[in-house]
Amino acid sequence: MSTDPGGACVPPPGGLRLHRWNDRAVIGAAIAAFASGFGQFGVVAALGSVAQGFGQVSTGTSLLAQAGLSGTDLGVGLAIMRLASLGALPVIGLADRFGRRRILLVTVGAGLVLTVLAAASPTYWWFVAIFASGRPLLAATNGLAQVTAAEETGSADRAKAVALIAAGYGSGAGVIAIVHSLAASALGFRGVFLLALVPLALMPLLWRWIEESDRFTVAAAGPKHPVPVLAAVGKPFRRRLAVVVVLGFAVSVITGPANSFVFLFAQNYLRQPGFVTAGMVVGAGVAGLVGLLAGRWLADRVGRRLTGALAMMAVAVLAIWTYSGSAPALVAGYVVGTFAASVFAPAAGALLNELFPTSVRASVAGWWLVAGVLGAVTGLVVFGAVAGAGHGFAVAGLVTFVPPALVMTLFWLLPETRGREPEELWPAAS
Repeated sequence: MSTDPGGACVPPPGGLRLHRWNDRAVIGAAIAAFASGFGQFGVVAALGSVAQGFGQVSTGTSLLAQAGLSGTDLGVGLAIMRLASLGALPVIGLADRFGRRRILLVTVGAGLVLTVLAAASPTYWWFVAIFASGRPLLAATNGLAQVTAAEETGSADRAKAVALIAAGYGSGAGVIAIVHSLAASALGFRGVFLLALVPLALMPLLWRWIEESDRFTVAAAGPKHPVPVLAAVGKPFRRRLAVVVVLGFAVSVITGPANSFVFLFAQNYLRQPGFVTAGMVVGAGVAGLVGLLAGRWLADRVGRRLTGALAMMAVAVLAIWTYSGSAPALVAGYVVGTFAASVFAPAAGALLNELFPTSVRASVAGWWLVAGVLGAVTGLVVFGAVAGAGHGFAVAGLVTFVPPALVMTLFWLLPETRGREPEELWPAAS
């Protein structure tokens, strides 16, 4: 940590005041990302308990008998919650007009409140509706946290800052998964969602630590104020945005079902004991931390594009292995897959924020989220339909994960941004 975490800066490009990756302003954004992961991942970690709580488990061999709800109900419910994240596009776009700090504080606070309210749902579909209402706010929180961290840092610190945001989100998701694995019988899924009150209590800290970036302040003081969301689709940005959207879609076709069904597969299909699942999550947490460090190093030395493409192809292969049908494959595939996904995060996050100028950067993050939502929904529906039709999880993995892995070659249509500031790539628009 720097000796003055509130104000330590690095030599800026063009007179901008920039922070180191471990300064208070970036850590505040990472805490917001932690809250986003904690709130969003609860439905994945507790999916088996949610299905049992609202459905009826029997002794049959079908997914309906083992889970309590049909694969269609689960897939449609998850798809609705994913589709709700489309609302993050206009929300996150507001940060290009009103500032990163203001919108970030609103989204994290309101999103956590709605997550807490989901604990009181009387039926499964009420649960889906309430949780879905908070999903766009928490999705926008994670996107804005990355934008904030990227804008607050220079080239030498940017991949580290993005890795810290990813670590924050992953830690939040991991904590809620461990809590559910160890205390599901005592808390139930309702108690798990009530725990969102814990990160909600950190709002006063976030209010003090999160700052507005100088990059946004300078852009906001300029004579031009592009229309949020739509300006990112303007002619100068159209080609890059199209490639980014296709990549974001393909990435989430893989990660959506790979992450969303894993605990259901472990708890309701393989009947894995809770302590084993908790150990798997802890192991994945360690692997994720190592992966973030490796990804940051590779992004700064090998390059953003090569690191991102190879890491996501590895995620697809490991996801297929995870659902191949045995408990050892599940544990190993999940842990090593988390490592590969963590290698991907710093490279892709840095690249996304370096490719576009400040005036549209938050809106581009929103378009990336939208592409991810549509990709995840597509993956969830395909995976759930194939698995629910009697073909099993292994076949569902092959059908769902192989085609999008091939799309990762599109990374080479984008320029390499390693060692460069956004102002160098867009000198007239930043």
